[in-house]
Amino acid sequence: MSSPTEDAIVAVWRNESVRLLAGLARMTHDLDLAEDLAQDALVAALEQWPHEGIPRNPGAWLMSIAKRRAIDGFRRDEVLRRKVALLGHELEEGEMPDLAAAVDHIEDDVLRLMFLSCHPALAPDSRTVLTLRLVGGLTTAEIARAYFAKESAVGQRISRAKRTLAEVGASFELPTGEERTARLRDVMQTIYLVFNEGYAATSGPSWTRPELCLEGMRLARMLAAHAPGDPDAQALQGLLEIQGSRLAARADAEGHPVLLEDQDRTRWDQLLLRRGLAAVDRATALASSGTPGGSYLVQAMIAACHGRARRAEDTDWAEIARLYDMLATGVPGAIIEVNRAVAHGRAFGPDAGLAILAALPEGALPGSHLPVGVRGDLLHRAGRHLEAAAAFDEAASLTTNAGEQELLEKRAAACRSDEVSSDASVSTGSPGARPPREK
Repeated sequence: MSSPTEDAIVAVWRNESVRLLAGLARMTHDLDLAEDLAQDALVAALEQWPHEGIPRNPGAWLMSIAKRRAIDGFRRDEVLRRKVALLGHELEEGEMPDLAAAVDHIEDDVLRLMFLSCHPALAPDSRTVLTLRLVGGLTTAEIARAYFAKESAVGQRISRAKRTLAEVGASFELPTGEERTARLRDVMQTIYLVFNEGYAATSGPSWTRPELCLEGMRLARMLAAHAPGDPDAQALQGLLEIQGSRLAARADAEGHPVLLEDQDRTRWDQLLLRRGLAAVDRATALASSGTPGGSYLVQAMIAACHGRARRAEDTDWAEIARLYDMLATGVPGAIIEVNRAVAHGRAFGPDAGLAILAALPEGALPGSHLPVGVRGDLLHRAGRHLEAAAAFDEAASLTTNAGEQELLEKRAAACRSDEVSSDASVSTGSPGARPPREK
């Protein structure tokens, strides 16, 4: 049998690293130490596995090495002598423990890490990068690439977040009671933000970042399993899986963005779609039985309306508009209003959508391309092509995502072409030509 390559060893380590780090963090109550021990285990694997081969249970091997290193370190520190007994009794000389024995309730350990990285003492952006680093297993360089930030800046943010957790004496145990309920919402929001950054990247050349979407879906499934009686936890899984099912159809063969109504729905991932719809059904059943759901349930129900439509023209826009009205009542905000404008524009005509946009307070979403782009779409549907082209041009100048910018510029050009065609039809008296608009 050939010896494993360094790349193969690193790949195995990365596959085990999150569970390894989660277990070590629980046992040592020190994130930096846990990361150092996990790295020590990798070094040991790189030294030994090329000669001995990859163990049948690599996770248990890595945990055993990391725990031995931890014990050695604790022995050198008189203050931490008691921790030797805490760790040492689990490790008999010469015996390689089973992974289940090395780390009890592995997924609980990962959840501890997730709840820790979403501690309320941290700012939302710090929660996101720390979750990706500790729970997602992404390197600092990978997180920097995902957010188009400098690696040093991301590293500093992670370091500051760890210092903050140490300063506030953050517990490594799963929170309970009201604290658990409050933290659960923070965890949901962080997972939601991770997925959304992948689904529609803030900046860069690509419209989507599939690796972030996959990580968001994985974390949402884990959270839903941890909170089976929480409608919003089930709904979040459903929402992200339904949205995630469209990833392959959101770009054409050349990588250009494709809008929802133009997507080839046969390219939607049917397994993800079915699983997402089932999660929404579970959430709806929980809410119907008396456990109140929140904004994630309503958003998931909207996503399910799109997911159940076999063709774009089958979409129940009136129901989606009703659901957005519910969402706007529960969690009012400019983003909700922009999406509500889209739904009302489809259900009741573009003027209905434009009226909602016009009611937005001045300065809402400053610098965002979203309200301007939606206004362009509604104007285009109303036949006001030149106004629509100007709105799309403005939206293109505001977005920092190259793929989205290209899409908006194409839509602006198409609106100008439609205006020329309409004017030509009017001037030649073609049947069905629209009358000139009043200026």
